[in-house]
Amino acid sequence: MPRKLLLPHRAVFPPFRAPRGPHEALAMNAARSGYRVFSANSTAACTELAKRITERLGAELGKSVVYQETNGETRVEIKESVRGQDIFIIQTIPRDVNTAVMELLIMAYALKTSCARNIIGVIPYFPYSKQSKMRKRGSIVCKLLASMLAKAGLTHIITMDLHQKEIQGFFSFPVDNLRASPFLIQYIQEEIPDYRNAVIVAKSPDAAKRAQSYAERLRLGLAVIHGEAQCTEQDMDDGRHSPPMVKNATVHPGLELPLMMAKEKPPITVVGDVGGRIAIIVDDIIDDVESFVAAAEILKERGAYKIFVMATHGLLSADAPRLIEESSIDEVVVTNTVPHEVQKLQCPKIKTVDISLILSEAIRRIHNGESMAYLFRNITVDD
Repeated sequence: MPRKLLLPHRAVFPPFRAPRGPHEALAMNAARSGYRVFSANSTAACTELAKRITERLGAELGKSVVYQETNGETRVEIKESVRGQDIFIIQTIPRDVNTAVMELLIMAYALKTSCARNIIGVIPYFPYSKQSKMRKRGSIVCKLLASMLAKAGLTHIITMDLHQKEIQGFFSFPVDNLRASPFLIQYIQEEIPDYRNAVIVAKSPDAAKRAQSYAERLRLGLAVIHGEAQCTEQDMDDGRHSPPMVKNATVHPGLELPLMMAKEKPPITVVGDVGGRIAIIVDDIIDDVESFVAAAEILKERGAYKIFVMATHGLLSADAPRLIEESSIDEVVVTNTVPHEVQKLQCPKIKTVDISLILSEAIRRIHNGESMAYLFRNITVDD
């Protein structure tokens, strides 16, 4: 008797219905893709900003595990499906910068191999941003990091107040460089009594443009500290003196190059009147605070009766809390782009401004394909 041929069970799929217009097509695509927000660091101090952002978005933090092996290697495990979704990785940079960078790279690569549609890094303080110029026989580490992030799978970055705006040119994908100045200006207006009697101070000529931006928006005066006590980045060797000069070097008889005169800074001085005023020093990063403490002493000598320091990124390394506490500085105001809760416990002069609102709005707009122009309104090239 012939055996019956058993045919495989035919799966029945619902008939495909084309979208009835561009709006319905976008809605169907968004429903299929969705988005998730992950934190690339599992420590409580670093996940605080990520939790604030997800609360504003009305979303839950993505399920992942980030930890260090006993041999020091970083391991990342994604605990849910991310296929076809927009993924936002929030990475705040603690004191261990290199570990934070590896966590970000490994998580981005894990999401890439898990078929995420887009991987957007939310890095409020971009590490190695001070190493964006050639120094003698060094390297431009910031460009190297940009290449590594692209190779790991990132397709977009949201950051805040890059140390040099030209850093955006190191990347092969879009970079949104948000500004913290609206939040710091709001703090000045609401928390500093009699701020109309204040003057905005740049602690070096390099910071003059930033200080001018604050002064023009607050309708206040401007002062700049200038002199030999300041050491700026431009004074460092940039590689054009390489190779080093040799004492007995032979010079072509027909080659006579003009001699570059050595720089000689004038005695330290304050350009602008700060007598009987509130002095507000503004900058993008406050790390080693010796220069800020020295500037505060000079302003005190020139008659300023109260001194505030405003900065976007409060790294506050080494003995910064102790030095601030013992200095003439009355208050240091920074944003929460970098976790600094330990430093706040050591120094009550340190205050924090929350910037999770603008980061959450940037995430929402990028996912929905909306314009980012609203977040940059009234922002000029020099800001």
